[in-house]
Amino acid sequence: MVVKKRARAVLIPLALYAVAAALVGYFVHHAHNGSRGLEAKRELKVQLDELTRDLAVVRAERAEWDRRIALLRSDQIDRDLLEERARTLLGRVHRNDLVIITGP
Repeated sequence: MVVKKRARAVLIPLALYAVAAALVGYFVHHAHNGSRGLEAKRELKVQLDELTRDLAVVRAERAEWDRRIALLRSDQIDRDLLEERARTLLGRVHRNDLVIITGP
């Protein structure tokens, strides 16, 4: 009888601590590796950095195109840009120009 009471007195708290440790372990694991955990947050930050860099590149390209379009639309058209555009459309080159064909 005494042995059973001592075993219960030791095993019941031990079982409760084991269950509590398992629950804490489960939640800690999912907080770190889950779909909304720390690893997912780190991956989203990396993706955000890549997209921010891409956005900066696209904005710079758009600013360059806007600048070139503004040169064509102004009252005083940029002669170099007009000449470049005319040569592209007509397929002509100046006799002093060097043409390098790079394939299709």
